[in-house]
Amino acid sequence: MPTNQRTLALIAAWPVLRQLTGRDRYGRGAAVMSARTRALTARTATADRVVKSICPYCAVGCAQNVYVRDEKVVHIEGDPDSPVSRGRLCPKGAATLQLTTGPGRLDTCLYRAPHAAGWQEIDLGTAMDMVADRVIATRRATWEWEHDGRRTARTMGIASLGGATLDNEENYLIKKLLTALGVVQIENQARVCHSSTVVGLGTSFGRGGATTFLQDLQHSDCIVIEGSNFAEAHPVGFQWVTRAKARGAVVIHVDPRFTRTSALADLYVPIRAGTDVAFIGGIIRHVLENDLYFREFVLNYTNAAVIINEDFRDTEDLDGLFSGYNAGTRHYDFGTWQYEGMEVVPASGERDEAYDERTGRESSIRSAGVSETHGAGGATMRGTPRRDESMRDPRCVLQILRRHFSRYTPEMVERICGISPDLFAEVCRHLTENSGPERTAEFVYAVGWTQHSDGSQFIRAASILQLLLGNMGRPGGGIQALRGHASIQGSSDIPTLFNLLPGYIPMPHAHTHETLDDFLRADSPHKGYWADMRGYMVSLLKAWWGPKAQPDNDFCFGHLPRITGSHSTYDTVMAQLDGVCKGYFLLGENPAVGSANARTQRLGMANLDWLVVRDFSLIESATWWRDGPEIESGESRTADIGTEVFFFPAAAHTEKSGSFTNTNRMLQWHHQAVEPTGDTRSDLWFMYHLGRIIRGKLAGSTDPMDAPLLDLTWDYPTEGPHDEPVAEAVLAEINGWDATGTPLRRYTDIKGDGSTACGCWIYCGVYAGGVNQAARRKPGDQQDWLAAEWAWAWPDNRRLMYNRASARPDGRPWSERKKLVWWDEAASEWTGYDVPDFDARKHPDYRPPDDATGSDALSGIDPFIMQPDGKGWLFAPAGVVDGPLPVHYEPQDSPVANPLYRRQRSPARMLFPREDNRYHPSGDEPGAGMYPYVVTTYRLTEHFTAGGMSRNTPYLAELQPEMFCEVSPELAAERGLENGGWATIVTARSAIEARVLVTRRMTPLRADGQVVHQIGLPFHWGPNGMTSGDAANELSSIVLDPNSHIQEVKAFSADILPGRRPRGAARTALVREYRRQAGVTDRTGMEM
Repeated sequence: MPTNQRTLALIAAWPVLRQLTGRDRYGRGAAVMSARTRALTARTATADRVVKSICPYCAVGCAQNVYVRDEKVVHIEGDPDSPVSRGRLCPKGAATLQLTTGPGRLDTCLYRAPHAAGWQEIDLGTAMDMVADRVIATRRATWEWEHDGRRTARTMGIASLGGATLDNEENYLIKKLLTALGVVQIENQARVCHSSTVVGLGTSFGRGGATTFLQDLQHSDCIVIEGSNFAEAHPVGFQWVTRAKARGAVVIHVDPRFTRTSALADLYVPIRAGTDVAFIGGIIRHVLENDLYFREFVLNYTNAAVIINEDFRDTEDLDGLFSGYNAGTRHYDFGTWQYEGMEVVPASGERDEAYDERTGRESSIRSAGVSETHGAGGATMRGTPRRDESMRDPRCVLQILRRHFSRYTPEMVERICGISPDLFAEVCRHLTENSGPERTAEFVYAVGWTQHSDGSQFIRAASILQLLLGNMGRPGGGIQALRGHASIQGSSDIPTLFNLLPGYIPMPHAHTHETLDDFLRADSPHKGYWADMRGYMVSLLKAWWGPKAQPDNDFCFGHLPRITGSHSTYDTVMAQLDGVCKGYFLLGENPAVGSANARTQRLGMANLDWLVVRDFSLIESATWWRDGPEIESGESRTADIGTEVFFFPAAAHTEKSGSFTNTNRMLQWHHQAVEPTGDTRSDLWFMYHLGRIIRGKLAGSTDPMDAPLLDLTWDYPTEGPHDEPVAEAVLAEINGWDATGTPLRRYTDIKGDGSTACGCWIYCGVYAGGVNQAARRKPGDQQDWLAAEWAWAWPDNRRLMYNRASARPDGRPWSERKKLVWWDEAASEWTGYDVPDFDARKHPDYRPPDDATGSDALSGIDPFIMQPDGKGWLFAPAGVVDGPLPVHYEPQDSPVANPLYRRQRSPARMLFPREDNRYHPSGDEPGAGMYPYVVTTYRLTEHFTAGGMSRNTPYLAELQPEMFCEVSPELAAERGLENGGWATIVTARSAIEARVLVTRRMTPLRADGQVVHQIGLPFHWGPNGMTSGDAANELSSIVLDPNSHIQEVKAFSADILPGRRPRGAARTALVREYRRQAGVTDRTGMEM
């Protein structure tokens, strides 16, 4: 083509020319489209059908439209009908087409024989049969009828990990089958992510879930985001913060790093990682010292006026300890923390402390002295507490709070947190000016608060502050817990956790000759809705064992295995290392890089007999035996590892039906779009058919250990070419039915006489009327802001919990601007925009008689209905094992000495002093200078948790291709680090390498006279996938919150060096040399 013709063709193709000469004057249509573009056809235009679904990544719960053509998924986009996401998806959600159809997925079962160097393909049926045989053999070889003379009826030889990425129905079958097999070591991601949320919120308010929902953020007048990088970790949910800001709300971000959240905030507050209790404690002091608390709310709706036992001693009296501490056992006795003249036994905490006293037994069992039960309230209270309505008595809760937080002055906050008094005062002003009858403030947090050795107390501190300011149960108020997995809330509710049965019923402990009545007397309170625990428990037993569960056999209560202390995921690892745990199921979780001190996870798996991994691709937890760091270093040899490994490819959310429970307790249904290919199956399929095969192999057995399994109801209908269990049938069992088979309408219909069956009482109502309420999809723009006809939220479709507190004691709204529910005198009932979280017919003037029990024992001004006294707990007489009030202690490994008290670390923290889990000297201890910097870990928008669902996704791997560390220019200059170069980060556990990002986002802080540098590390990498790198979790130690057994990974000390880390044995030598120079021994960091 001649040059002039090419020139004319180019001019003719110019969009501006088409715009000026054609009819599309404003360039909104054909003018901006080339001929090639006009010839293209959108994937959505040729789809055969559109299937409604939910994003499988974080717990915002964004709705998706899945487009299918020729029985293949061809496109996934946001669903504009959703009132939560309004059609938006974040980069991960937008990349789910690649997650479900991309090159990283496998659809063939693989088998690694003991000591083998590689995989071999194996038939699905053969693999299932082999796993069933392994379960039967291991169970029989490790069966334990008794432990220390007490009935346990369990196996400690099998464990399971995973569930937060799975459907509720899958979690339900996992818990049901494994419990019937006698397995107690059942855990999921909730333990390592948000277990301290359940303790902190449950103890304070009565339930362990987020108190509000994302859309309500738009009604807040002040939003404090702390312990979360909201804009990047939960981007679609953050739209409700920006809407609040557009309406005039003040947004405050408190974080060690300046992030996208900080950039959109009105006020950014840099803080030293791990010091949030001191910061919140300072605000509490400011509120109390200046009488800025909401007096009427505090007096009527909290325990501020209650008198505490005269023998109680605070940390102010005992230099950082509460009364009742036993240095020998490192545990507290709660006796002096009680309300005067009465006993309060924990809902979360050590129920076993007073078990025998409450049931008439002669001896007691302490069950390892740790907290094993927590959740939706349930503390037992005997008697009526003495109150001082003036709140001036020196032993009343309010005055104890004043004294307790008196040390947390602005100057002390600066010494601990590195926050200037002027900046601190600005935060206090915004919070207090935006709280009260006319205005509300909200706190938002995530794992930046939960993952600490005192993480439960971080959340308790915010709970206390919100109660004092009157921000609970009201629009724009509350505490928003941002969860990071699609159904991590559901896997806590159902749950796949060792210490709980569905609906937060405590798992039975080992006691001599314990009966159902004994259990209920010990664990169910006399007041509040937990007094109905008989109904919840008996109906669960009927759901699991059906006609076999009868009054004359305690409704099969004896079929439940017993726990004897902590059997959390980290205890399971220790059991693997010690040769006790022999078989392990990994169901969508990747502990080989995703859990603290990842090395111990791999060493534990190397000591197993067999391992089952179910995932989309070959994650590190499936391949550590051939390419893990210990293989590289020469510490382990593949030929020496005898673990038998089974890999089963898992179905994606588009290939199965089921429900996710999002961060706001809302169950949303995702529909199956296509059939899974090859050997790919859902976890529902896997658990159902594994149970079917095992039951078939044991059919006819008369061994008592097999009775719980053979008596189990396991007759779910199946459908499709793969005999997939019908997920709605499982949901119907979770909801429950009466003796006629009619689905229950709500949890108040549950009976304790065996006439109802219900798999999870808090989910009762999700299948009311025989209709899948979780699948409701009335568009958000056709509803009010609560959107009550989109999906279903527990409890009873209430969207904002504790909403009785949105009205005055007399039932009138606190203000017209913040009204939500109120008393309608004419109708004689509570009414409003939301479903009242209260007895709808209970008059505000109602006061219970002394002999009242259950919900009748709560007055008309008791909004926290899951608490035995109906009040929000400023002071916790039970429920937390490390103190009734929050205290600032330094992290386990910290370069800073505690300025507040002589006690450096939490005296009740859980420690594991092993050779492969050494701790650092801290503060002014000799050797602390070897680890002079603070490390904090975090999530990126483009990756997901341990990386298994993002590092194998091309779009996401391209967006964030390499592991890196963030350091300030000052730290870079101090250590000779170059932007874009390499750095080695060293702790007493390991050393890793990362690319260096020198950035002003990391701010050096001055804490107690010394400059503190902080290093930011994302936690998504590992050696496998399209993008690979060292895992941040190689560096951290295993030290746990004693209430929830969650690990501390958000603040620990380390050193950083320029250059790449040593290879092979040289890396181990570097770590050992650091230990030697720091003087690290088995006693380092072990003081009380």
